[in-house]
Amino acid sequence: MKEIRTAFLVILVFSLLLGVVYPLLMTGIGQLAFPSRANGSLVSVGGHVVGSELIGQSFVSARYFHGRPSPSDYDAMASGASNFGPTNSAFLLEVKTRVDRLLRENDLAPGTSVPADLVLASASGLDPDISLEGALLQVDRVAAARGLDIAVVRALVQQMTRGPFLGAFGDPRVNVLQLNLALDGLS
Repeated sequence: MKEIRTAFLVILVFSLLLGVVYPLLMTGIGQLAFPSRANGSLVSVGGHVVGSELIGQSFVSARYFHGRPSPSDYDAMASGASNFGPTNSAFLLEVKTRVDRLLRENDLAPGTSVPADLVLASASGLDPDISLEGALLQVDRVAAARGLDIAVVRALVQQMTRGPFLGAFGDPRVNVLQLNLALDGLS
């Protein structure tokens, strides 16, 4: 009986420590040290939340830069990849369709090389960023649709580009939501 009581007390103490105290402590530290990140990195315009820096969203108008494809249509509750292998015929057809649409939307010649991030979804399907190359490929279309000078839109893309993580990990990238909001600010 003594062992059962001891075991029960150990379970109770560790449940309180790891299930209540530790999460509250980590939440408090997060709120103090990184309040924006701890609350989802929400982006507001005119007092209204328009998205998150951390989750991509669908932009289909020619007036906007388009992000990475998402098998879940950027639904964070349905995050995940398609799980098709690289030789799966359905996957290959889907990628070919995306490439053809990208070439057509941006008035590019057939066979033009396109950045992989514009035709392949990320592992989560929620990636908010595209490569610098992916953004630059879309500059002419966006500038024409908005009646803006190409040099102005290209400069905005360069301005909104973030370098590799810690200066060494990854490639330069552009947050599509932030870029499109800055683009709206130009108009």
